Amino acid sequence: MIIVLKSGSTDAQVEDVCRRIRGMGYTPHTIRGELRTVIGAVGDDRGKERLRSLESLEIVEAVTPILKPFKLASLEVRSEPTRIRVGDAEIGGNRIAVMAGPCSVESREQVLEVATKVKAAGACILRGGAFKPRTSPYAFQGLEEEGLKYLAEARRETGLPVITEVMEPDKVDLVAEHSDILQIGARNVQNFSLLRKVGQAGKPVLLKRGMSTSIQEWLLSAEYVLAGGNPNVILCERGIRTFETATRFTLDLNAVPVVKRLTHLPVVVDPSHGTGHWEYVEAMACAGIAAGADGLIIEVHPKPEEALSDGPQSLKPEKFAALMTRVRKVAAAMDREV
Repeated sequence: MIIVLKSGSTDAQVEDVCRRIRGMGYTPHTIRGELRTVIGAVGDDRGKERLRSLESLEIVEAVTPILKPFKLASLEVRSEPTRIRVGDAEIGGNRIAVMAGPCSVESREQVLEVATKVKAAGACILRGGAFKPRTSPYAFQGLEEEGLKYLAEARRETGLPVITEVMEPDKVDLVAEHSDILQIGARNVQNFSLLRKVGQAGKPVLLKRGMSTSIQEWLLSAEYVLAGGNPNVILCERGIRTFETATRFTLDLNAVPVVKRLTHLPVVVDPSHGTGHWEYVEAMACAGIAAGADGLIIEVHPKPEEALSDGPQSLKPEKFAALMTRVRKVAAAMDREV
């Protein structure tokens, strides 16, 4: 249910309503807008009619049901787009946030070189995998904690915030210690114990869509993080599995405007995984911005032919710089900036 408070409600009044909500067995989530405060009451739908009694309070303007199955992610709860601040970068505002870096952190020298070059080209966040989920158990699995330390060093050297993937609940605290955004990969989009854990981590979460996940399932996964107390969720469209074999996946750009009509959460596009071929990354990055995406996440490697993972879809630094030039033009046509 949504409890809409009248304009001018004080902190004490808001806390009083939240106390009453908790007393009914629900968890309150307070969202303060420019004009009024809204409280989302999340819990067992079977007793939601009890919440209607709150309409008797003088400070309460209305109590209405949330119709969407994803409650806190819904535009019914928050009509203003969520903006997530990470260091000097913002995801969800007018400026397009570009995250770039290697698929896997392979060495200190590699990640420092890439971080320096993607920052010079205009990226505002450094991406890199320390723990790598791979289809084959024999493939390179990442440098793990050593890789996290290299990413943290690159952040100190360049000032770029770091996004990296976390795969297991018991590794969340470790990854959060060395990074600024926690990435949940496509294979873990419905790993509910992991989603609950990152919901408690206090760091923004980038949630990739699963390769066979519907938009509603994707948003319900985001709901696990939001319900855990973490309002800072970024959705990432990274391609879905279809019958087509010309590309690694099919980048579902339909999802960008669809999600924008359903949720206040920012959405970014991953054209690297979405195509699997570096030749198509620039075109799909531009298309993602034209579709309304709030950001891009792109793989960059100094020597893709020697990469330990996903070399065929990685751009060389000079190709990434050229992509940024094109993306700026598309963003300007959409009245946005990069």
